[in-house]
Amino acid sequence: MRSLDFFGKGEKGGAGFAASSARPDVLRRKTIANNARLMIAFAALAMPFAMWALLAKASLGFALACLFLTGGMLSLAFFHRARHDEAAFIQAGTIMGGGIFLTLIDSRFADLGLAVTVLGPVLTALLLGRRARMLSWIAVAASIFVGWTLSFYGFPQDASLAHQATIAGGAMFAASLLLVAHTTHHINAGYVVHDKAQVNAYRHLVENIQDTVICFSLDGDVLTTSKSAETLFGCPRYQITAATLGERLHVMDRPAYLTAYADANQGGKNRTIEVRMRRDDPRSGTAAPQFIWVEVRFAPISSDATSDRYEVTALLRDVTERKDAEAAMMNATRAAEDASDAKSRFLATIGHELRTPLSAVVGFSEMMTTGIGGELSPTHREYAGLIHQSGRHLLDVVGMLLDMSRIEAGKFEISTARFDANDIVRPCFAMVDSMAKGRNVTLYAEVEANLPGILADERACRQILINLLSNAIKFSHENGTVTLVVKRQGTAISFAVRDQGIGMAPMALERIGEPFFQAQDGLNRQYEGTGLGLSIVKGLAELHGGTLRAMSEIGAGTTMTVLLPINGPATKIEDTVAVIPLHREQMTAPNTSWQNEKRKAQ
Repeated sequence: MRSLDFFGKGEKGGAGFAASSARPDVLRRKTIANNARLMIAFAALAMPFAMWALLAKASLGFALACLFLTGGMLSLAFFHRARHDEAAFIQAGTIMGGGIFLTLIDSRFADLGLAVTVLGPVLTALLLGRRARMLSWIAVAASIFVGWTLSFYGFPQDASLAHQATIAGGAMFAASLLLVAHTTHHINAGYVVHDKAQVNAYRHLVENIQDTVICFSLDGDVLTTSKSAETLFGCPRYQITAATLGERLHVMDRPAYLTAYADANQGGKNRTIEVRMRRDDPRSGTAAPQFIWVEVRFAPISSDATSDRYEVTALLRDVTERKDAEAAMMNATRAAEDASDAKSRFLATIGHELRTPLSAVVGFSEMMTTGIGGELSPTHREYAGLIHQSGRHLLDVVGMLLDMSRIEAGKFEISTARFDANDIVRPCFAMVDSMAKGRNVTLYAEVEANLPGILADERACRQILINLLSNAIKFSHENGTVTLVVKRQGTAISFAVRDQGIGMAPMALERIGEPFFQAQDGLNRQYEGTGLGLSIVKGLAELHGGTLRAMSEIGAGTTMTVLLPINGPATKIEDTVAVIPLHREQMTAPNTSWQNEKRKAQ
């Protein structure tokens, strides 16, 4: 049986109508009000006859008329107070009360009373929720039980009462039946209004949505097509059929399309694919077809039918611009990678080409300063010393360029071995001692006792410390202090170099480790350098599975810290601790290039 509860009533009998069900809700309220007025009208029409019967000492008709009148007036009063559920419950209760009253009056009329009583749950089912329906049927069951009990134990028989019950009960049954019929008629009207509203809303949505909507039948025929299909395919939508859609598909994409459609049509699964489809251009004079990328989403429509196939709704969207942007991004990334590789090859080539002549310059200038080629005058000796010093500087720059190019190319190989971190402190201090003395900078070392041996490339670790110490000395003030602190920090060894120099701004700290970056990068900068020292330090630390950290404050100095795992790049769990991963990044599927496919399509 249809009920206005279909339109959104709650489990407890509340109205609970959604905004989209406004009209059925209004119809329900009007039906309740009309039922109350009808009950009052029926009672008013029957009241003169009931009062005439009352004068003849036949009070049953008068009692039922009063019951109907009271129920109608109470229901109308609750309705005007916006208590619609209570008003509907009073109407159903009035009908059921009259039926129960007829059953109790005379057991011979239990069938008539039961017929009237059953109309109460029918009215409840039409207007109220599940809880009210359950209560009404419980009342019917109680009425049947009472009537059966009275008939079993006997009931006083009265011929005059039987005549009254026949007339009054028949009138009440007719009135209750008209009330239920009136409610049913209005409910059917509510269904019609609701169905039309839903269909109109669906049509409006399909016709005005930007994406193209195509509905397929069980056999794969096109049932409806939205207006946007004309823009997508460049043809009138009446020309779009199942056969023409197959013809518009690119040959390479037809298997994927058919597989996805079969999964939705036969398997009832949602599928999303991207295919190339032909778009017609009536204004174009060329015969070459134009293919666009279309995202197709197949969604099966659930049905109660016993067929093993489903009707399918397809949502089509033009994603050509996105695919072009992805291809352009891939090309730009590839171009950037090629440029980076070209830069690395250029630096490596130039470095190797410069190292040989520079080695000769350094070697011969050193021979000249030592007097191997003959005694030099003081001026010539000074010039030879400057040549030697400049050559050594160029060799260091070339060496850093080569190291940086190898690190970026992934060709810098480290050879790990176990050694004590304390063993490399003194040699590194000796390498930068002359530089420190030239600036009157004092070097200090604080090495924690009983440090475990570290598994790392000793040569790379020496280079890390030398670069950090050189950097700290270069940016320290005259008569300043540079401190190297070596200690254990968890499963790593910490090498921290602290100076009291000029410091760095927060913006510069964020770019620490970038190749060729310097805090002072103008032509009139005060400090020399290529900006490769810290980038090499960062690269070498990452090759060991370590990190580079920086803390600085302008005017107060800088602390550069390198953390290297005790057990090297491949940490041995039995030597340290087991680490539980809290988050794991999912592997992203590689983007496939479609430029060649697009070229084939065109």
